[in-house]
Amino acid sequence: KTHARDSQGACTRRLGTALLTPPARRAHTTAAVAAMSVSTQATFESGHTDQIHDCQYDYYGRRVATCSSDRTLKVFDVSGADQQTLVANLTGHEGPVWMCTWAHPKFGTLLASCSFDHKVIVWKESEQGVFSAIYTSPAGLHEASVNAVAWAPHEYGLALACASSDGAVSVITHTGDGSWDAVKIQGAHSIGCTGVCWAPAPPPGSLVAGGLSQPAVVKRLVSSGCDNVAKIWRFDDSMGWKEEHTLRAHSDWVRDVCWSVNMGLPMNTIGTCGQDGKVFIWTQAEPGGVWAHTLLHDFGVPVWRLSWSVMGNMLAVSDANNLVTVWKESVDGKWDQISATE
Repeated sequence: KTHARDSQGACTRRLGTALLTPPARRAHTTAAVAAMSVSTQATFESGHTDQIHDCQYDYYGRRVATCSSDRTLKVFDVSGADQQTLVANLTGHEGPVWMCTWAHPKFGTLLASCSFDHKVIVWKESEQGVFSAIYTSPAGLHEASVNAVAWAPHEYGLALACASSDGAVSVITHTGDGSWDAVKIQGAHSIGCTGVCWAPAPPPGSLVAGGLSQPAVVKRLVSSGCDNVAKIWRFDDSMGWKEEHTLRAHSDWVRDVCWSVNMGLPMNTIGTCGQDGKVFIWTQAEPGGVWAHTLLHDFGVPVWRLSWSVMGNMLAVSDANNLVTVWKESVDGKWDQISATE
């Protein structure tokens, strides 16, 4: 796992160096770029002593967290024009750290990480630059590498989904009494799970419903795995997490899956990428309808991670050529590449 997504911006990484593009909440204003360009927005030495697997902007785009095979996470202040300042160095994992992700700021400054050591750790900043682990997953929650973590939309409370090579997806929830509760979807994917993402909280169609009755809010997840498929899971109060749809198009491992925000429009959109080098865009025209897929592009090399822009109209793609490309859908439904970062 050499490339990763960040929730609000795209990045590539190599040994000890982070290469960043600005977060999407700033970048989406330049979406009208007509010609594809290749550029590196910022480069800085992270201080990691091994390969960097992920780097993530926080909600405001002022900090970046990185994680590495050197078993550490680092937090940088990137709010300065051309300066990155190390804020914290986090140690606690006993293996390569694959991914990190920031929680919504309404819960405070929280950062989650997952590792080859089978663990998920939630870190909290108690004072400026001082982070400590407030949750470490118990032994046995996962029996193999935890490959991906994703915070739920803040409307659902403080909840974290995790995907593991043991084939299970877990959902860790902070309860009202201050403790943490974990629920597992056993056997979510044979061989192993590679990615997980939450559906947006606003139900499809809520924007156009106007004064009419609003659709019921339903929690959903989408996961990807080594069984060449992505699966959509729906939460039921009486039955827990149940499989709702299986998305089949890839001929090899599905490396990542990412659910686009719908802005309350009556459509669901999911992106998947795979070891087969292909990226597919899945759309559901109405709740409960059929999922149709379109090939965005065949990259010819494994594709590692995906990231939607904050408006859901652009998709960043990270591939084995050490490129992050950005794609936008045109009015005729065709996906065009508008930029690339080496």
